[in-house]
Order: sequence, then C-alpha cells, then structure tokens
Amino acid sequence: MHGATPKEKLLAAIVDVALTGGIADKSLRAIAESVGTSHRMIIHHFGSREGLLTEVIKAAEARQRILLTELGSDPVTQATRMWEHLRSPELAPQERLFFEVYGQAIRGRRWAAPVLDGIVEDWLVPVAAMLEANGASAETARTIARLYVAVGRGLLLDVLATGDDDEVDGAMQYFLEMARTYLAGQGIAVAASASETTANGGKASADG
Repeated sequence: MHGATPKEKLLAAIVDVALTGGIADKSLRAIAESVGTSHRMIIHHFGSREGLLTEVIKAAEARQRILLTELGSDPVTQATRMWEHLRSPELAPQERLFFEVYGQAIRGRRWAAPVLDGIVEDWLVPVAAMLEANGASAETARTIARLYVAVGRGLLLDVLATGDDDEVDGAMQYFLEMARTYLAGQGIAVAASASETTANGGKASADG
C-alpha cells in the first residue's frame, strides 16, 4: 500500500486475516500475532478491541464494494457473482461478525455506532449507478438497489442462522430470476437466462 499510514497498513493486514478465516473469536494478542505486531500497537491505533472490530467491518465492506464493480456490467450477472463470492466458506466468520456488530449498533451501543455510517447508502450508490448505466431511471435504480442489498443481507443472515444452504441458495436464484424478468420488462439491459440463451442458439442479450 504505497503512501499508506502505519494504521492503514495494519488495518489492511488485519482485514486480510478477517476475510480468510475471521477474527471474531480471536483475542487481541492472537490478532496481533497473526499480522506480526503487538496487541499494544493495535490498542494504540484503534483504542480497543471493539474499535478495531468496527474499523475492520467498514474496511471489509469497502473491499467488497470494489469487488462488486469488477463482476460485470449486467445487474443480474453482477448480483449472481457477488452472491457466489459471499457464500465462500472462509467469509462466514466475518459475516457473522458483521451481523453481530450491526445488531449492537442498532441497539444503541456507542462503540458499534460507526458501523451504521453508510451501511446502506454506500452500497446503494454503486448498485444504482450500474442499474442507471443499463437504462434504469435514477429513482427506479435506487429502489431496486435497496431491494438487492436487503435481499442479499437477509438471505446471508438466514443461511448463517439456519445452515439451510440449498434452500437459501435456491431462494436467491429465484429472486434473481424474478429480477431478470422485471428488469427486462422495464427495458433495462440484462443478460439472458441460461434457458433463453439455449433457445436463442447460445446468444446472450447483454454482458455476462
């Protein structure tokens, strides 16, 4: 990270650990050891374990948003690939931490409050921009983007709570097919479904 501050470099290293196995169940000492520093240095930069967790969540979310923009220009393809990424087993511990701290923030815990800053809006902006680029009006794009975020988070929470992998993945697939039909009906560019592609001799209608 050229030009990054020591705190930014340390945070990036900890986020790497969080996204490849999680840190929620680790002590500060264990987290520090995993990135080659001391727990005192973590306290120096983040103030407390709780302060570290909130910053890790926000940084991890920022990384996910960058990834989202790299997953294609078609809204359904992008959402499909993002869901496949979020369902990676190594991300489950970090996702549990996200919902745990999110819940604490909603309950008014002051240490968790920073997590709420942009927790929805920061996702609406890139998703809505992609939808607008594919022909949606600004108002429609924001509404659909909010639905995308809500469904994705809701189904992630569902699978973390129940472990019903097949049913949850099936629900997401059903939602995406409904979204494809609706978007196409509104004149918004979307890739053809697998069945449509087969019927059309293998030609998709949008970027995939």
